[in-house]
Amino acid sequence: MRSTAAALTALSLSMLLPSLGISIANVALPTLSTAFDASFPAVQWVVVAYLLTITVLVVALGRLGDVVGRRRLLVGGIGVFTAATLGCGLAPSLPLLIAGRAFQGVGAACMMALTVAFVGETVPRGRTGSAMGLLGTMSAVGTATGPALGGLLIAVSGWRAVFLAVVPLGVVALVLAARVLPAVPPRPAERTGAVLREVVRDRALVAGLTASALVSAVMMTTLVVGPFHLSGVLGLAPALVGLVMSAGPAVSALTGVPAGRATDRFGSRTMVVAGLGGIVGGALVLAFTPPSFGVVGYVLPLVVVTASYAVFQAANNTGVMKDVPARDRGLVSGMLTLSRNVGLMGGASAMGAVFAFAAGTGDVTSAAAWEVARGTRWTFVVAAALVAVGLAVVLRAAVRASAAPGASEPARAGS
Repeated sequence: MRSTAAALTALSLSMLLPSLGISIANVALPTLSTAFDASFPAVQWVVVAYLLTITVLVVALGRLGDVVGRRRLLVGGIGVFTAATLGCGLAPSLPLLIAGRAFQGVGAACMMALTVAFVGETVPRGRTGSAMGLLGTMSAVGTATGPALGGLLIAVSGWRAVFLAVVPLGVVALVLAARVLPAVPPRPAERTGAVLREVVRDRALVAGLTASALVSAVMMTTLVVGPFHLSGVLGLAPALVGLVMSAGPAVSALTGVPAGRATDRFGSRTMVVAGLGGIVGGALVLAFTPPSFGVVGYVLPLVVVTASYAVFQAANNTGVMKDVPARDRGLVSGMLTLSRNVGLMGGASAMGAVFAFAAGTGDVTSAAAWEVARGTRWTFVVAAALVAVGLAVVLRAAVRASAAPGASEPARAGS
């Protein structure tokens, strides 16, 4: 009999590896530029090819898992990811490395779409929140440890080790997933367009996806603005900037499992609202804390924001997925991942533009400290407003669901 613990271990690795694949490669870009005698825009495709492939394919592959069988596609995705990672580590040229990263993104899209979908097949309903919190923790661990691990591997063995060191983890994930995950039978295929029209009519589901995109955009704000504020306003050296920036992912990793347990106890609606409210409050404190408060004045509200993000993620994923019919879980899980990725990519560009505009200079790197501080303030004000919009959307959907005739239980976004 397959144990829940073994299944969660397999799913945890399947969530960790794609996140690690994003963050561990970023730190290698300067080294790759030197190794291949290539421009920085050219080596940036090592990151872009991976993210773009995931974003384009994640919904379609989630739906394909519903149709052909989720274990089959997840195991296949882990296999593709692992083989492509090995290929990246052995790539003799930059174009082949970029191609390997694109194939790695195909595998990662399968893993990111289907891992969350598998929770309903492997975990008792009353423990769904705890499982979602664990998966959120593993994603945060991958994001937090990637840069440090990548830097260490490059220093010891060169850039190829960044990819080759991940291969054994991929093999372990592949073996575990093949052995312990249940074989979910394929479901009769409905046309994807028809299923998407059912999804659009589900206000609670749309609210959850909208809030996910907005919150992800705001979380990207901390990564875009943080380094400039810490160095330009607070005067920190690069090493200290990296240390302070790592506090966010670390807090998310530590908060994920408790947040999931709280979701199981208090319900996803309550915890979604609490998480969104915490992000709004933390962003406003980040906006208006005077620079004279120093690093502590930045880190404490950042901890509130990231902890609240972990609460929101666990509760929102639980609320979105818990009432989805089994035949559609891969599709909806893929849409969750897509909403998060769209938010991250949109946040990087949009919030970066807000920051530059608010600072009042075209070159933030040479801006005066007071200009950077002004940019930080108004960017986080906008960030708080975006999350407040997400909170309003969620509350409106919850009120409509509660007022619906015959509604005897809380709706998906707020049960």
